[in-house]
Amino acid sequence: MGLTAQSTGLNSMDTGITIAKNNPDERIIAIGGNPNVGKSTVFNALTNLNQHTGNWPGKTVTSATGCCSFNGRNYWMVDIPGTYSLFAHSAEEEVARDFLCFGGADAAVVVCDATCLERNLNLVLQTIEILPRTVVCINLMDEAEKKKIRIDLDKLENLLGVPVVAASAREGKGMDALMEALESLLCVTSLQPVQLKYPQPVEQAVSHILPETAAFLARSHRSLPPRWAALQLLQDSLSLNTALLGRLGELPPALNRKIAEAQSQLAEASVTPEALQDKVISSIFSTAEQICKEAVHYENPACNARDRKIDRLLTSRKTGLPAMLLLLAFIFWLTISGANYPSQLLSDFLFAAGDHIYDFLLWAHTPIWLCELLIMGVYRVLAWVVAVMLPPMAIFFPLFTILEDLGYLPRIAFNLDKCFQKARACGKQALTMCMGFGCNAAGVVGCRIIDSPRERLIAILTNNFVPCNGRLPTLIAIISMFFVSGLAGPGQSVLSALMLTAVILLGVLMTLACSRLLSATLLKGVPSSFTLELPPYRRPQIGKVIVRSILDRTLFVLGRAAAVAAPAGLLLWLLANLKAGNLSLLQHCANFLDPFAHLLGLDGVILLAFILGFPANEIVVPIIIMAYMATGNIMELDTASLHTLLVNNGWTWLTALCTMLFSLFHWPCSTTCLTIKKETQSFKWTLAAVFLPTACGMLLCFLTASAARIFGLA
Repeated sequence: MGLTAQSTGLNSMDTGITIAKNNPDERIIAIGGNPNVGKSTVFNALTNLNQHTGNWPGKTVTSATGCCSFNGRNYWMVDIPGTYSLFAHSAEEEVARDFLCFGGADAAVVVCDATCLERNLNLVLQTIEILPRTVVCINLMDEAEKKKIRIDLDKLENLLGVPVVAASAREGKGMDALMEALESLLCVTSLQPVQLKYPQPVEQAVSHILPETAAFLARSHRSLPPRWAALQLLQDSLSLNTALLGRLGELPPALNRKIAEAQSQLAEASVTPEALQDKVISSIFSTAEQICKEAVHYENPACNARDRKIDRLLTSRKTGLPAMLLLLAFIFWLTISGANYPSQLLSDFLFAAGDHIYDFLLWAHTPIWLCELLIMGVYRVLAWVVAVMLPPMAIFFPLFTILEDLGYLPRIAFNLDKCFQKARACGKQALTMCMGFGCNAAGVVGCRIIDSPRERLIAILTNNFVPCNGRLPTLIAIISMFFVSGLAGPGQSVLSALMLTAVILLGVLMTLACSRLLSATLLKGVPSSFTLELPPYRRPQIGKVIVRSILDRTLFVLGRAAAVAAPAGLLLWLLANLKAGNLSLLQHCANFLDPFAHLLGLDGVILLAFILGFPANEIVVPIIIMAYMATGNIMELDTASLHTLLVNNGWTWLTALCTMLFSLFHWPCSTTCLTIKKETQSFKWTLAAVFLPTACGMLLCFLTASAARIFGLA
């Protein structure tokens, strides 16, 4: 899901790559590769960091940096975004190419998938042209062996002219050999990597401008290969020329003349600028194909038959969407049925511990008002958040991570692509929605995988329609208390899961509707095409899944929620205990909002809870409890007691339904708003991201409440 401390922290929006060596002996290494080849896994294995990994493309939306020490020397590893080429047709390609050209990298490691090496070699050949000091890391060798794919590493190394290392990064195999190859490569003075052969007119044009290009680069940027730069200048590569001129200044008149002459020669040979790039790409593909024919042998031609059979079920027009909904409902069922009892046990323990702490503070002669503030305010709000959030997250995140490691998330994007195309949005938006289940801020950052600025903005503005982990417990509690309370046993949890799935489906439908509306009004345009790789199905590493989901996701999200809940608990206690007349400030605010809230099928307390819950959605229910009990303290309540409290304060099925709708469709939390502001660099679009879901929620609640009252259902 892309939800990690790195993806949602304060520095998660920084995209520049700046590496400062502490001493001249250090080396900078770029780690590149196609999406979904294990590039970030290699990075983690080398640096002992925890950059997010998973079996779907596009996770590395920014570049991560880590240090690796080997034989007394430090190597700065830079995990650049995964890309299929370096022709700079997308933001990822431009970032990768610019770092290789201008980032000061001493060498590069290109990670390849052993099960589909030919496609990966396209990037290898392009990287070698820019940075001859390249090591090719053939990852996933264990999977290749299972599929009976044999790779002659010595032959491949001779054909490429650069070191080739076999690895299985998930198992930690081959990392020492990779570092040894890097160390040896950096000591070599003369390199003879493979040189791509282009059609004769192209080679003649490159030769015509090569001396002037080499002289020009030698004056200010010796590390840039003259042959590669000459080829780009012939193609009128605007992005490269802009990058070059920004660093080197204007092209010399002599070089401009040579370029014009060479382009005239190409025109005489009927090679247009568009045809030139086609010929370059064709040469790269044909070279990769020829190398693979000599170095790779397939003992079982039908090695991917199993994946194709599964895909016929999970991605077909008839069964793809139903299978996706059933799988989502199954995950929710496991989460709901598995979290109820642990949540109650944890709540009993934490509230009992709070009582003992309260008694200890009194024994230590702590002022009563301070005891009340710390325990009845701060501690009990924290206890509620932990008890309500921890068990569901401890179940939901590992289950979702298993789907991620299996390779199912790209299939979700594939299944929903036509829906998003009809909404004039990008199918990759489905992946960012999946990130939003964990945290909407992570979903907003994940929108960087969408190349089109228009479609990326649509994805950012509509990401909040997917309920994050802070809103799921509220939805589950309301469903359990008001809509399935008459059932007992497994039927209750099954129906709860189906209803929660229906709520999620409503959020997806609203996402599509608002995307279509934005495409027809503020953000007009047509949907862009994109390449989405469906990775092979891989067996999840259950142990690593549990550790990663608990440490890097569950505890991180819980810690951030607790950091917000503590000061919120203090503020709530003050509002509930400071009085003006006979009523607390909390009750005065609720009474002020009550007339407007009544139009939406809510009451003033519910609306106030959502307003005060702006820092974090997890504290909405504690605010409601504290306001209704009018004791100035939050009390421990089981499901039955909470249901009784709500009913005694005027809740009906309509109130519960409107509260669910408003929980699904209202303003983003403070962290998400800050992330939107950083991503869009616009206060206007941040306000739009707040207004859009809020307007939808208020309109839906008003229409639902009005219809129920008109037809006498409420």
